[in-house]
Amino acid sequence: MTGITTHVLDVTLGKPAAGIRVQLFEQSRDGWVLLAEGLTDIEGRCKNLGVQALAGTYKLTFIVGSYFAELDRKALFPLVDVTFEVTDRRHYHLPLLLSENSYTTCRGI
Repeated sequence: MTGITTHVLDVTLGKPAAGIRVQLFEQSRDGWVLLAEGLTDIEGRCKNLGVQALAGTYKLTFIVGSYFAELDRKALFPLVDVTFEVTDRRHYHLPLLLSENSYTTCRGI
């Protein structure tokens, strides 16, 4: 089993994005099953996604529309889904770099 973690950085402001709701789902035969959810903290980290994941397909959903609305900024993407495959026992850290009009992610360390 392996761990899945994330954090969010607001690249426009050049700082962590606090208060973003993050949901972790696992794909099953019947659809997506919610495993964990939480809010990013002042460091942009969502610490309560600490599930142990077996090999399979997972999805992180970042609900970013309300984050931008609170800052009086308009989001092109109010919701960001990152779907990924867990294939080995290593840790999976998936940071999200975010602005009003774009986002990017990778497998971090």
